[in-house]
Amino acid sequence: MSDSVQYSLNDGVATLTLANGKVNAVSPAVIEAFNTALDQAQAAEAIVIVTGQPGILSGGYDLKVMMSGPQAAIDLVAAGSMLARRMLAHPQPIIVACPGHAVAKGAFMLLSADYRIGVEGAFSIGLNEVKIGMTMHHVGIALARDRLSTPVFQRSVINAEMFNPQSAMTAGFLDQVVPADQLMATANAVAQEFKKLNMKAHANTKLKVRKALLDTLDAAIESDKLTSLH
Repeated sequence: MSDSVQYSLNDGVATLTLANGKVNAVSPAVIEAFNTALDQAQAAEAIVIVTGQPGILSGGYDLKVMMSGPQAAIDLVAAGSMLARRMLAHPQPIIVACPGHAVAKGAFMLLSADYRIGVEGAFSIGLNEVKIGMTMHHVGIALARDRLSTPVFQRSVINAEMFNPQSAMTAGFLDQVVPADQLMATANAVAQEFKKLNMKAHANTKLKVRKALLDTLDAAIESDKLTSLH
């Protein structure tokens, strides 16, 4: 397992911890490690908790890769989009325990999970693509439209509005906000509640509920492979 995504399994709960530099930049290697960790969790039939380092879940895609050429950017976004789709269809529940900032791909991780917990503090959560000169990709638009509240959707995607943890709950990025020192205990408590679900029924219902979104994402992933982000 790559050091950029640390994996641990305890009592039926798999914890995936992003640890790739100061901002947990999402690179091709991080996505590969993330998928490997999900493979392990799925084989163990474990509830999944995704978290980051103190103060940050992720600041988004690795800008060195994004700026290295159009094809490199398209390929990285495609891999990230396929990861988002996988998270949305994962047979066991996925909880994201967000320890602070979640920007761009970091925020999309929140939108790809079944339950999202943030922490109190001066943290920014949202989609800043338009601020940094990127045209929002089709997958991002579809995911935001499905998971964000209607009044916030266009402000978030078109205006790149950022939210603090409390307003991120109203927006649809988070389900709960707790003190930072209670984050992992809360996430594990939610995981224990999820253990009470019938996993076959959970998986089948998830796929039914998200069928239209998953179909939209499949088409959007293909469209994004042909579209410049700049």
